[in-house]
Amino acid sequence: MSSTTAQLVIGDLLTIGVMEKLKFGAEDFAKFHPGGALGKNLLYLVDDFLVDKSSPKVDLMDNISEVILSISSCKYGITAVFENEKLVGVITDGDLRRMLLKHEDYRSLKAKDIMSENPKTIESSLKAKEALALMKKHNIGQVLVLERGLYKGILDVHTLIREGISI
Repeated sequence: MSSTTAQLVIGDLLTIGVMEKLKFGAEDFAKFHPGGALGKNLLYLVDDFLVDKSSPKVDLMDNISEVILSISSCKYGITAVFENEKLVGVITDGDLRRMLLKHEDYRSLKAKDIMSENPKTIESSLKAKEALALMKKHNIGQVLVLERGLYKGILDVHTLIREGISI
């Protein structure tokens, strides 16, 4: 058993020596193993995980019925709120529940009345692990994805975790 262990140690030392000589690092390893955990964390972008290309949105002055239809149009329970093509907020299914608790008659309410301003966004070209870090930092389950500043879709935290992204 000791000779086998010694051979493993020598093999590991040779591997480390060659890696240092060639300056072979984590990024290089990720290129050869892109499907592994290290590869996914170093190489995959936000855009790689936008599998559901839906991008639900409503106008600031849309009524609650339109908001509910928009939120129901995708599986994430969220919709973006726009005013004149400018992203101004977000409404989640949680916002709808809070609205029902606060207002007996909600029929006259508009998206602007229940939205959360300054939604968290991330560019589609950034690393997926950056999106996960953003969601964990702000304790949110979804983030709106932008491509060069334009709304592209929604990224869900469960998608990233299921795919092996970590921070």
